[in-house]
Amino acid sequence: MNEDFLRRAIELARSAREGGDPPFGSLLVGPDGAVLAEERNSSITDSDITAHPELKLARWAARELDPDTAAGTTMYTSCQPCGMCQGAIARSGLGRVVFALSTEQLLGLKSGGDFPVVPTEGPALFEEAKAAVDGYYD
Repeated sequence: MNEDFLRRAIELARSAREGGDPPFGSLLVGPDGAVLAEERNSSITDSDITAHPELKLARWAARELDPDTAAGTTMYTSCQPCGMCQGAIARSGLGRVVFALSTEQLLGLKSGGDFPVVPTEGPALFEEAKAAVDGYYD
């Protein structure tokens, strides 16, 4: 772990907040220790609820890095990635994530607590859904 990279992620979070966005920032460090890319949250200024810095970096890495390089990277981020971002990070093949603030710690700082939970139902129509997917991952 490199505390200087974490401090940079926190600086990016401050910058996001100063720019009118939620206070989250991240950077991606390559296998050689060089910073490959930096992002900050822009979900308000971009009118895009998915404009989290971790997701933007995961998408960048999936487009720009070969799998071996991606696997050797470390994402440093000001806060533990949310579920959406965790999924993107896993699918992009990044090597690891180091965060400064945990989700539990973040929720302790929010006056409203956790985000609302959307009710879900399922599984349903297994055979029909299976037919669309079966064999794709072979």
